[in-house]
Amino acid sequence: MDIEFVAAGAAVPAKTAVARIVFEGAAYDGALAQAVAASRFTGGKGQTLDILAPQGESAARLVLVGAGKQDAFDALAAEQAAATGYAAVKTSGLATLRIEHAGGLDIATHAALGVRLGSYRFDRYRTTEKADRKPSITKTQIVAPDVDAALDAFAPMSAVADGVSFTRDLVSEPPNVLYPAEFAARVKNLEAMGLEVEILGETEMMKLGMGALLAVGQGSIRESQLAVIKWYGAADRTAQPIAFVGKGVCFDTGGISIKPAENMDDMKWDMGGAGTVAGLMHALAGRKAKVNAIGILGLVENMPDANAYRPGDVLTSMSGQTIEVINTDAEGRLVLADALWYCQDRFKPKFMVDLATLTGAVIIALGNDYAGCYANNEELAANLLAAAKAEDEGLWRMPLPEAYNKQIDSMIADMKNTGGRPGGSITAALFLQKYVGSTPWAHLDIAGTAWRKPSSVATIPDGAVGFGVRLLNRMVADKYEG
Repeated sequence: MDIEFVAAGAAVPAKTAVARIVFEGAAYDGALAQAVAASRFTGGKGQTLDILAPQGESAARLVLVGAGKQDAFDALAAEQAAATGYAAVKTSGLATLRIEHAGGLDIATHAALGVRLGSYRFDRYRTTEKADRKPSITKTQIVAPDVDAALDAFAPMSAVADGVSFTRDLVSEPPNVLYPAEFAARVKNLEAMGLEVEILGETEMMKLGMGALLAVGQGSIRESQLAVIKWYGAADRTAQPIAFVGKGVCFDTGGISIKPAENMDDMKWDMGGAGTVAGLMHALAGRKAKVNAIGILGLVENMPDANAYRPGDVLTSMSGQTIEVINTDAEGRLVLADALWYCQDRFKPKFMVDLATLTGAVIIALGNDYAGCYANNEELAANLLAAAKAEDEGLWRMPLPEAYNKQIDSMIADMKNTGGRPGGSITAALFLQKYVGSTPWAHLDIAGTAWRKPSSVATIPDGAVGFGVRLLNRMVADKYEG
């Protein structure tokens, strides 16, 4: 989507739809008043009224976009309203959309961000789609009080939108296309942005003793990978970094503990945590963040095979701790165990945040609008929750009760890889905590928030969300850049 900022009153190009953001109780004149009176449009949040432009309007079409009460209208509301306006006309046959609003610079730039996010579409495998179903809007103009200032302010926001789109692309890809080596190759291509990327294969991981991660992938013909992404943006390249670790199970059959066939196709997005970390690193590099940051992606496939790991196996992790396998479908925590240990051991970061589509239990607890947040550090937890609120990405603090560790006690090893159904998301987090040492750490279980089908949020098309990129970028920008 091509985004432009224009001054109020600028000429409207031919074949343009104007989306005008209005509030409850707004007054209208002439033909517009008649159109509103003949409809159920009240200006309520999310409402639209699409009409042929009345006489005196230079646009081809006019869409009124309801934004609710004016005193509650803010930057996040502007994103949703602008994305709603785009959705109303995206297949209209018109080429240009103009967003009109009664707001300042912040409203203008966030309206632009809303259109960028809401216009995302993963369509690279559609070959027979009819033309009238394809979006026709290719350019969006946003009215701004100061065009140059808007361009400057939007530049870092656009970089974040690029990161979200990168995540959405990765999560949307089919598993026969995006397997561990291909994921790693796409991340390696980010070196063109100034990132440094190392890819460790199975031979290197064997030497490091990553017996937990490697066990998960040993049933696949696809080689497991560990991608290490580095961004050195601080004035002092040697300054202690911050770190993000992602679960990247490119497809999860459940292994020998195989999943039911129904909806197993959804398990292409079991690499959503790694996708978010990759998108975050893309965003940090894109906006030249003044911080040193590390991204670690554990990339595997969990497949049933004669060589697959089994329930009853005992694995030795990189930390030296041993794990009795109870269920091979509790695989993400095994990948993260070695990735987390490697991260804290090699990079000694200020903190680590891991992201994973880890448990169905978190969906039962929190639904699809909130990710579970577990943390061993109060400051880190507070920073995450504040950033989540600022970016409207739902995050809910969950407990880490020491007593629940009993559920993952093993009779023959240091721990089991699952504690059963009760408190399943909690015991998974407690398992991960055993691999972070003394490093401040948070675990975000994004199983419910990585994918929406269908989506009811204007800035999130059906499918991959890109959840966590904005949240983490905001936390970095607000708390850790210097």
